[in-house]
Amino acid sequence: MIKNATKNVIEVKELTKRFGTFTAVDHISFTVKQGEIFGFLGANGAGKTTAMRMLCGLSKPTSGNGLVADYDIATQPEHVKRHIGYMSQKFSLYEDLKVWENMRLFGGIYGLKDKEIAQKTDKILQELGFETERDTLVRALPLGWKQKLAFSVSIFHEPQIVFLDEPTGGVDPVARRRFWELIYHAADRGITVFVTTHYMDEAEYCDRVSIMVDGRIEALGTPKELRTRFHAASMDEVFQQLARKAKRQSD
Repeated sequence: MIKNATKNVIEVKELTKRFGTFTAVDHISFTVKQGEIFGFLGANGAGKTTAMRMLCGLSKPTSGNGLVADYDIATQPEHVKRHIGYMSQKFSLYEDLKVWENMRLFGGIYGLKDKEIAQKTDKILQELGFETERDTLVRALPLGWKQKLAFSVSIFHEPQIVFLDEPTGGVDPVARRRFWELIYHAADRGITVFVTTHYMDEAEYCDRVSIMVDGRIEALGTPKELRTRFHAASMDEVFQQLARKAKRQSD
């Protein structure tokens, strides 16, 4: 459920990114509300990774406008970075550090004070059931545990928005479902979750879904709305119908 139906924390209008003569992202427009779980989907080459990099302040748009957490992605990228969380599809924690050391490190990077870091570390370890793994090297954790820890670290500083890029890649279905429970919990606290995934069953968990094809947004709505619009039994069927229109092969 969308917890705040009035406040937009992401506003994108005619956002475009070109590399020479190639248009990777082609005049996309959408909004995302506070506490919403927003699925950002597209086949390889659709442009979603390029779009996400712009929203995170990592790549400057060629044209168009974008506000993330009330900051302009083109002129205030450092402000954007301070008010978001990010978890990449490649495991982003330090495997040669202990669990608590990773949490302390990232808490410091986010500018939290030592006392607050210690308190939040204890709280998160308890919530995850990781108390006995406090001194375990991250490399020794199962993949599903690593992903849960990485997500918890990405929202350690209570950002307005967290961007998740293929967060459950390679994780078994049971671990994926448990990971999504963490996403729901974050959304319940008002954190907006902007997530890309190749698993179409996960698209069903989102409040709304956007599907990109060749740099453009070809569909946007709730999973139910999209299934109805495309006369499909599942989001996988919706995705396949749209993906067949794609002409590109890679981002």
